[in-house]
Amino acid sequence: MSLSSALSSALSGLAANTRTLDVVSGNLANALTEGFAPREIALTSTRDSRGVRVEAVSRQIDLGLLSDRRIADAAQAASEVGVAFASAVEQVIGTPESAQSLTGRFAALEAALVTASTRPEDPNRLQAVLREAQALGTHLNDAATEIARLRSAADRDIAETVVALNSGLQQVVALNIQIATNLTRGTDTATLEDQRQSVIYSLAEILPLRQVPRDNGAVALVTTAGGLLLDGRAVTLSFDGAPMVAAHMTLENGLLSGIAIDGTAVPTGSDRGPLQGGRLGALFDIRDRTSVDTTADLDAIARDLVERFQQSGLDPTRGAGDAGLFTDAGDLFEAQNESGIARRIGVNQAVDPLRGGDLFRIRDGVAAQSAGPPGDGSLLVTLTRALTDTSPLSSGALGSGARSAAGHAATLISGLSQARVAAEQVQSFATGQATEFRTLELANGVDSDAELQRLLLVEQAFGANARMIQTIDDMLDTLLRI
Repeated sequence: MSLSSALSSALSGLAANTRTLDVVSGNLANALTEGFAPREIALTSTRDSRGVRVEAVSRQIDLGLLSDRRIADAAQAASEVGVAFASAVEQVIGTPESAQSLTGRFAALEAALVTASTRPEDPNRLQAVLREAQALGTHLNDAATEIARLRSAADRDIAETVVALNSGLQQVVALNIQIATNLTRGTDTATLEDQRQSVIYSLAEILPLRQVPRDNGAVALVTTAGGLLLDGRAVTLSFDGAPMVAAHMTLENGLLSGIAIDGTAVPTGSDRGPLQGGRLGALFDIRDRTSVDTTADLDAIARDLVERFQQSGLDPTRGAGDAGLFTDAGDLFEAQNESGIARRIGVNQAVDPLRGGDLFRIRDGVAAQSAGPPGDGSLLVTLTRALTDTSPLSSGALGSGARSAAGHAATLISGLSQARVAAEQVQSFATGQATEFRTLELANGVDSDAELQRLLLVEQAFGANARMIQTIDDMLDTLLRI
């Protein structure tokens, strides 16, 4: 080997060692960075076999594991949305052991009526009936209002999620182009691929995705339900959020927006359409199904309560068009107006001294013009019986069984508790699965011990090449002195 060949070989070795050192140090520095794939450098001999050159720097990833993790991340994000909604609804309606729950409010009203019937002349006991009736009405109002707020929040979250999804897809398109350009120029693409992977991770929480390789380092994105989101160009998803979501507004009657892909409407939800699953599907389920069903059940209970005190013959002082103890925003309740009654139910102002009424009407009838015998508690006994008599609900999905007013409320609370427990079980499974995939991904990530061993080998190779150059330099000096 000539001195020039030896020098060329040593210099190429130093260059390769320097590049290897960059790769190893980058792996160690990003060992805990989310979305970072370990780099592996490939070295080959030069064409004249007089040295070594860097063939490529590649990312070491398990595509199957990444695909499974994306699906698990989507399931976890969906379960978190479901648990948050179920917990919020259960909290506002209450649990059976709480006196502030819906069943607790019914029990308190029943107890106040029984107590007042034993001493109907006592205004304090009549005041207690008014107070508990108002508390029950307010509880129904607050619960219905909170469910409506959660439904409106889901609609806003859908709008924000669609914006984030469109933005993320455009970022992937831009990164695809940059990666293809770098490949054409022969420059490194690993960092850009890491960035693209991080973007796809964030998109996978919105929708369960599969990544399909394309030419020139590009990728296409397809949902697990078969919806094409990106292949060369990204689709555009459109959604029109509502300023406020009222009880009568639904997707079916056209008052709420669905999703359109490039202008074509598609089914939505966690179990239907090309965009099913993930956080987006869970939000649509809350807005269009879960909250609607819960509101309908709450309205059915409110209607049952109003009608129990509004039934014909219960209060002899009332006329055919007069409201009972509970009203529909101050008026007589009519069955066709059931939607939203839980938000409108209230105590008849005729029995409220603060609104121009009189307490004696609780004892003598809401339409009584003057106080009757103070010791007559027969109407209070009748009101108590109306509250505790068993009868089926006229509507809703709480079953056709005959129950007391409190019994219907207990059925609702039991169903909500079961739904929350089921949602937490789903979340626990999804979280465990997602955590396991992340652990496996980390296990396939940067091995710091192996990287440090490689660093020692690089140091040795660097020293050998440096000694080679020093020896050649000494030999050249000797030749020049001859």
